[in-house]
Amino acid sequence: TAPGQQLRALFYALAPGESAFRTVEEVPDYVEKSIPFFITFIGLEFAVSWIQKRKLPGRINDGISSLSLGILSRLPDVLFRSIELISYIYVWNNYRLFELPWDSPWTWYLTLLGVDFAYYCFHRMSHEVNILWAAHQVHHSSEDYNLFTALRQSVLQKYTSWMFNLPMALFIPPSVFAVHLQFNLLYQFWIHTEVITKLGPLEWILNTPSHHRVHHGRNPYCIDKNYGGTLIIWDRIFGTFEAEDAKVVYGLTHPVNSFDPIMLQLRPLAHIWNTFWATPGFCNKLSVIFKGPGWGPGKPRLGLPEEIPVITGKEVPFNPHVPAYLNCYALVHFAVIVDLYMELLASVTMLSQGTVLMRIGFIILSLASFGLLMENKSKAGILEIIRCLVFIGVYKLGYFRSHFSFLGYAYEVRHS
Repeated sequence: TAPGQQLRALFYALAPGESAFRTVEEVPDYVEKSIPFFITFIGLEFAVSWIQKRKLPGRINDGISSLSLGILSRLPDVLFRSIELISYIYVWNNYRLFELPWDSPWTWYLTLLGVDFAYYCFHRMSHEVNILWAAHQVHHSSEDYNLFTALRQSVLQKYTSWMFNLPMALFIPPSVFAVHLQFNLLYQFWIHTEVITKLGPLEWILNTPSHHRVHHGRNPYCIDKNYGGTLIIWDRIFGTFEAEDAKVVYGLTHPVNSFDPIMLQLRPLAHIWNTFWATPGFCNKLSVIFKGPGWGPGKPRLGLPEEIPVITGKEVPFNPHVPAYLNCYALVHFAVIVDLYMELLASVTMLSQGTVLMRIGFIILSLASFGLLMENKSKAGILEIIRCLVFIGVYKLGYFRSHFSFLGYAYEVRHS
């Protein structure tokens, strides 16, 4: 895809004729090709925020945490084809009722609506079913709201979301579905910002930064509102819409207070496990899994609204004091890991399974180490020394290679 087309893909602004393909194999990886635009828009957001408010839109620790979670969420796709596509193609090949033409504009627009409605249904259930919330809460765990937050994703969420798309596989070709699955995801990137206020009449139809700020709020009026992906019409139809009003305070109602990406991904599951065994009665145990995260014995399915913590406006985000040099250290080394991740994506088909697993393991180790460093944990130093020794060893053995030649030269100078 040309750069101009890729840019428009971020805003769901490609015409049907530009994004219709006969087979899934022909569909571009719009998400991977958007990475340069993600970086550009993040830089632009920083510049606009500084001009508007004389402050940056986020913090180093929270930004690295968000990007770490984004990288973690994409690592399974390095090893396996997307479960969303595998399951969809299986149903299409074996159970489709009829076949809509892949090159028809009507099919394109119908799929836009179908994918977005499926997303609304899944997204709403992810807030109302505890086991689904355990995965989705990762995306809400940031107490900042910026374009980094858009990249804060769950490793586990895709392993349940695929089910909601299967009805479309009875009649919509996989190639059309594969395009809109990506467009729906990409559209949601740019709405994670505070530098855009209101968009006039578009607020009635589209999900906008204003609407999505409400969705990420922990103010009582924001809870379980505005589930739409691209369109806000589903929320207006089904009574889950709420307009932005009082200043939004972001994050979870009970903040996790951590930058460790592994802990952020897995601790909610551990909480469900412990609550399951501590709750008496078989039906109550099932309710722990399948009712809302605020449920408890004797409470309604979604919990009691009055138990949501009151927002005072004096909330202070989790921000442990870390020496400036440690922030710089984490930032530089995180850039190295991003480089290794990008090089892995570019060369995965040419690498042995063992090398791929080794690189993935090292990336996970590094992201965990950075999270502990930014929390200034005592064990972070030991883990970081081990990580650096592992890096030097495997780089010398040729298992790592830089995507950019100048960085490869820098590694050689540094470790020679």
